[in-house]
Amino acid sequence: DLLKIGDTIFKFLCGKDIESSYHEEIYQMTISDGLTQIANKRFLLEFLEGEISRAKRYERNLALIMLDIDHFKQINDEFGHLTGDYVLKEMATLVKKRIRREELFARYGGEEFAIVLPETDEEGARDFAEIVRRIVEEAVFEFEGNLVPVTVSLGVAGITEKTSTPQSLIRVADERLYEAKRSGRNTVV
Repeated sequence: DLLKIGDTIFKFLCGKDIESSYHEEIYQMTISDGLTQIANKRFLLEFLEGEISRAKRYERNLALIMLDIDHFKQINDEFGHLTGDYVLKEMATLVKKRIRREELFARYGGEEFAIVLPETDEEGARDFAEIVRRIVEEAVFEFEGNLVPVTVSLGVAGITEKTSTPQSLIRVADERLYEAKRSGRNTVV
């Protein structure tokens, strides 16, 4: 059982390995997004650092997809923040089903998400991003009797000499994401 009062969490545990179970749960809380139950930005940056290092060392491909829900503010304004939270959770659940074990899907912040694709070149990542775009576009998001139209824009970047740090790879993918938004949304760049 778990009881949260303010910033304090009380947990009841019984059994042999209470201490390690407790610490494992605390660790999971620090690397997971509470709303969507996927990795958070902190874990994304750690994961990306390790994957970039591995990709450079073994001369392997690595790609990053940045994904943003189109017109999310409008969804919150028109349907309310509970609907916005529902959209975030449902969209994360849909995409998470397509993520392989060695890949990472994380909430970067707000309505922006990231997908790390080890062993994938930029072209393969664009193909995967297009699949994700279609999955979201074709999904039915219904909350409290309201049908909510949801689409996403995606930016793709692959590792190169210019994108050899987590920050530079994110920056390029993010620039391409905003290019997708400027070119009409619900697209992959």
